[in-house]
Amino acid sequence: MYESFYGLSAKPFRLRPDPHFFFGSKGHKRAMAYLEYGLSQGEGFIVITGEVGAGKTTLVRNLFNNLPSEQIVAAHIVNTHLDSDDTLRMVVSAFGLPYENVSKADLLTRLEKFLRLSDEQGKRALLVVDEAQNLKPGTVEELRMLSNFQTDDKCLLQTFLIGQPEFRTTLHSPGMQQLRQRVIASYHLGPMDAEETRAYIEHRLSTVGWKGDPAFSSAAHAAIFHNSGGIPRKVNTLCDRLLLMGFLEELHAFDEAEVNAVIADIAQEFELPTTPADIVNAANAANPVAPAQAPVPAPAPPVATAESNPLMDERLMRLEKSVVSVLNILKKLVATPAGANTPLNHNNE
Repeated sequence: MYESFYGLSAKPFRLRPDPHFFFGSKGHKRAMAYLEYGLSQGEGFIVITGEVGAGKTTLVRNLFNNLPSEQIVAAHIVNTHLDSDDTLRMVVSAFGLPYENVSKADLLTRLEKFLRLSDEQGKRALLVVDEAQNLKPGTVEELRMLSNFQTDDKCLLQTFLIGQPEFRTTLHSPGMQQLRQRVIASYHLGPMDAEETRAYIEHRLSTVGWKGDPAFSSAAHAAIFHNSGGIPRKVNTLCDRLLLMGFLEELHAFDEAEVNAVIADIAQEFELPTTPADIVNAANAANPVAPAQAPVPAPAPPVATAESNPLMDERLMRLEKSVVSVLNILKKLVATPAGANTPLNHNNE
């Protein structure tokens, strides 16, 4: 919608992970280095954790885009709400092998044959398990057992476990000692700092042809970082809405006021609404004999304000008018005599 208005070739702040927009912050570069180190070792487990929206899946897809397909055959699992048997089927399926209507023994046999054939062809097998925090201990143990497939001098399957921070709790639980002994590297991907967040925004914009329109002030960048905490997905959500507002209001420059206005809009959307039924129930409690004759509009929920912000002042004025209108309606309802049947003026609805 706003792409043509700003002369962009595509949306720069999509929520779906896209390796085309990969940004190498210090944390992301280090996490990628750990993954590449794991590949160079050709054995064991690599564990990468990070907060929700930190860019873990984008990291994995960037890795897959750069894998030498003539040397590595890779499989990626993202559905991890499974028991151990279903996980084995998922692994077999991810490598393109038939998995339906066969026993667990047959699944293991098929997988081992595949891994040995890949080794004979000069290829190594890599399994990447995303959303590892959802894995049950029994499932993690099943994955560990798969690392037992090996020849005399090499492992036939290497596994990368990618998940949210709570996966570390599973990893350090008493029953995971054997798995921990096979983890050759582990890294936690943290948020970006303020400088990296600004560079991240400009990188994504430049990737789709940004030439400085729209412009972001230093205060706007500071407000975006303060609200997002440097989490890429939060930055994407806020910036996408900011560009949409800029398109609707024909803005070519963003300052702190515009960022705060969008933040307030997003916060308002996630508030519990005050429904008309709430106001009617309050009126009936004050005058139980006189039920409401028509739905009463609810006041708009309050929004965050920013000092000296004209847009916020205008919203507050509309809010005050709405509240006054509702109070007048409530007074009429309470003042209605018991048994009266005086309808409200529907022309004002």
